[in-house]
Amino acid sequence: MAAWQDIYWWSNDGLRLHARDYRGETDALPVLCLPGLTRNARDYDVLARRLAGKRRVLAIDLRGRGESAYAKDPMSYVPLTYAQDIAALLAEQNINRFVAIGTSLGGIVTMLLAGMLPGRVAGALLNDVGPEIEPAGLARIRGYVGRSSTWPTWMHAARATQEANGDIYPDWHIEDWLAMAKRLYRLNANGRIGLDYDLKIAEPFRVPGNEAGPDMWRALAALGHSPVLVVRGGRSDILSAATAERMIAQLPDAELVTLPGIGHAPTLAEPAVQGAIDRLLARAEKEPASA
Repeated sequence: MAAWQDIYWWSNDGLRLHARDYRGETDALPVLCLPGLTRNARDYDVLARRLAGKRRVLAIDLRGRGESAYAKDPMSYVPLTYAQDIAALLAEQNINRFVAIGTSLGGIVTMLLAGMLPGRVAGALLNDVGPEIEPAGLARIRGYVGRSSTWPTWMHAARATQEANGDIYPDWHIEDWLAMAKRLYRLNANGRIGLDYDLKIAEPFRVPGNEAGPDMWRALAALGHSPVLVVRGGRSDILSAATAERMIAQLPDAELVTLPGIGHAPTLAEPAVQGAIDRLLARAEKEPASA
């Protein structure tokens, strides 16, 4: 049997959206995995397979990524719309309380969901993102998002991925880069390996302010009734050590794990973070629902 099932739902503006549904024990809190800006549900396959033995895991393709439809209006590629899309999924699947795991953009969406759905985010993992984004990292992302590239083989794609991300994962080997390429790219209709997202996601992202939405410190505060795990890459150019420490100080039940030698963003498959993820889930199960 496949490790997951494909599920689809409709957004408020009529887009057919997709998630991978890793079915596990239904009495435990489900986990929603929200990927980064240019990423998709495949990013979470290793983590989802590990967690699915004890709970249901939904790995999301945000609009314009993976198997989800591309938006007619590129200005809908903003965090608030992504959060509204997730709220529609929760209603479709009759999910009340859940744990959210968000990498980068997915972490911003997680914070917004906490404000939109009071008491329903039972726990959250914010992976290398916070209410303040470092200018250097933002400039780096703006420099590559939306720029099209294709390659003739997966190995060519892996080498290009290594060239672009070698400073982020300096200890990786070619097998790691090949696996990352297969998460990032897909075989297109011309038989080339290319990006697996709508290039127009870059349009609102390049407008100052759209990358983070409203006051994100207030959004973070909405997680104050829930256990939170903040994961930071020690070499991150997105989440500074100072911002991460301020996040932990603001939240009453928060843990910070810094992974040295890794940039933006950790994959969450790193052995050093597994225990912290398990602790987060255990704490979330014990937390009563709060308004």
